[in-house]
Amino acid sequence: MPPWLRTPLGEYLIAWEQARLDAMIADIFGYNALQVGLEEVDLLRASRMPLRVARAARNGVSRASSCVVCDEAALPFASASLDLVVLAHELEFSATPHQLLREAARVLVAEGSVVVCGFNPYSLWGIRRLARGQWPWRGRYLSAPKVRDWLTVLGFEVQSCQFGCYAPAVESPEWLRRWKWLDRVGRRCWPICGAVWVLHGIKRVHGARLIQPNWREKRAPAKGLSAVARKLGESGGLSGETGPGET
Repeated sequence: MPPWLRTPLGEYLIAWEQARLDAMIADIFGYNALQVGLEEVDLLRASRMPLRVARAARNGVSRASSCVVCDEAALPFASASLDLVVLAHELEFSATPHQLLREAARVLVAEGSVVVCGFNPYSLWGIRRLARGQWPWRGRYLSAPKVRDWLTVLGFEVQSCQFGCYAPAVESPEWLRRWKWLDRVGRRCWPICGAVWVLHGIKRVHGARLIQPNWREKRAPAKGLSAVARKLGESGGLSGETGPGET
């Protein structure tokens, strides 16, 4: 885990993201889930999927039930084999963010979910990034609208996007507590300026349609006699009686 995550500011970030992810993925059903990024934090803890895997960096440690060491841009999973992929602050620190999103789209099944966590460049933390420093200030922050556009190109439909952590990037626990009131005000006054965002998208496959029975379809009319048969019946031709002069 990056040492910064053990600071009061890092714990403030993880607490907010964990709460959002717990509420978001608890109702995402399936069998297989993958976490890429922040593998030391069990971001999949609220998922009810039987297999939860974390992608670990080489010699890394994961708190998930299973982990796999691999290149983030070449996930060792078959196409259309996962139901949920969580990308936790990987895009802004990846050398190939587009390839990472393409890999997520490849391994997801139709109607599978991707959840992306990112730092917002248009925030107080984005201003702090200009001074550089260690993780997370050395990343290339991506805005939520930009990532939304990338996902749309890959065939995803964005369901929701939430912003949080409106306090400035202060390291002192006392000053962080003093600035906590901005969380309440920021959600109401400048909601898109939170330091972090969490985005949920669903993979749509065009041309695929679930065929269901048409319960509203009217019943077929009962079979009836043709017009010629009805005429013969009315004239007695089908009654079995013999006409006058017939034996």
